[in-house]
Amino acid sequence: MNKAFVKESEDAEDDEAPESQLPAGTRNYMTRRGHAALRAEFEQLVKVERPAIVQVVSWAAGNGDRSENGDYIYGKKRLREIDRRIRFLTKRLETAVVVDPAEQQNRDQVFFAATVTVCDAEGDEVTYQIVGIDEANASEGRISWISPLARALIKAREGDTVRFDSPGGLRELDIVEVRYE
Repeated sequence: MNKAFVKESEDAEDDEAPESQLPAGTRNYMTRRGHAALRAEFEQLVKVERPAIVQVVSWAAGNGDRSENGDYIYGKKRLREIDRRIRFLTKRLETAVVVDPAEQQNRDQVFFAATVTVCDAEGDEVTYQIVGIDEANASEGRISWISPLARALIKAREGDTVRFDSPGGLRELDIVEVRYE
């Protein structure tokens, strides 16, 4: 069958993975660091990677038979991936609302970009920063503002106890410290 009539992959039409989609009607909040990281990735793709792949594909196309030309086939596939990522980043950067934690007025409550130290029932202290969905990385202590934990922490103060549903069941955490860095 001709490749023109075969869908390359299930998500070929979608620019966003389901886990990175914003809830309907919400803004795309992100910190300055997260915005800078997305901007840097966008610049890298547009100015470095895409031109290099275009050059390889152009060279490979000039070699003749494209049906068995690995450089051409995989180069075109990589170009589609890069273009998809560029479209995604363009949308995210256009709709971004950059929040600077240093400008937070109400510093005793937890809001977006706050760094919060919590203590669980066993006495273990963990520190989280509430960030945008594109910059979340739980292993580094950065949690998305739409996560259940972050939603439970929002508007809480030092000394408060918050309850939230985690995959392991209902949990309680005591807020030890709130700061904005």
